[in-house]
Amino acid sequence: MMWDPQTYLTFADERSRPFYDLLARVSIEAPRRVVDLGCGPGNLTEQLIRRWPGAIVEGLDSSPEMVAAAQKRGIDASLGDVSGWVPRPDTDVVLSNAALQWVPEHRELLASWARHLAPGAWIAVQVPGNFDAPSHAAIRQLASSEGWLELLHDIPFRTGQVVESPTGYAELLTDAGCRVDAWETTYLHQLSGADAILNWVTGTALTPVRERLTDDQWAQFRAELAPMIDAEYPVRRDGLVFFPFRRIFFVAQVDSGR
Repeated sequence: MMWDPQTYLTFADERSRPFYDLLARVSIEAPRRVVDLGCGPGNLTEQLIRRWPGAIVEGLDSSPEMVAAAQKRGIDASLGDVSGWVPRPDTDVVLSNAALQWVPEHRELLASWARHLAPGAWIAVQVPGNFDAPSHAAIRQLASSEGWLELLHDIPFRTGQVVESPTGYAELLTDAGCRVDAWETTYLHQLSGADAILNWVTGTALTPVRERLTDDQWAQFRAELAPMIDAEYPVRRDGLVFFPFRRIFFVAQVDSGR
């Protein structure tokens, strides 16, 4: 998928909060290698370098645009598919922030990583849990309507369970030989303006829609989607709009006694 780093970074402060909440639960002092899977433009990977200055910190992303943006920041970022990534023997931290929801087979990958990582290594993941939210329901409804279905029948998140519950991930990684801490948080983002939420999803959920449409089709889709989203998230008289966003977290440490 073609990602626009600048569009994604429009809400950088709001998008970074879950990253810091996740990172705070990783208790390792001096890891040898830290890998950021789905590193995006590298703004948060920089925080991993600051946290562990003695570690080898590297990023992986499937978007050439995101990798280029990360490399401009000095990040050791490479282009690759998470589904084909295998940890090196010295990998002590595997972190993925808001990326594994794009990988249908991520459950199997998590179990595989746990088997390959050394005892004491950490897996730390955050994924959005808002696929039933009004914003996503509106996208699915419009994409399934007459005039759009033929073009957008195969967009991700259309059907099925995209991510697990915290309990589901805890059970999966416990069975894989890890000690697990899993939880969920709903952030209430305070945004400004009638198109704020539309602009938010443009940088994430609408990315696969955008790449399937011409410029004119994209403009028309946004024009039809805007009032649907506005109806679900009314703008207050002071210009604010509240955007609840559920996220799922888990950190797992490979059991040294396995």
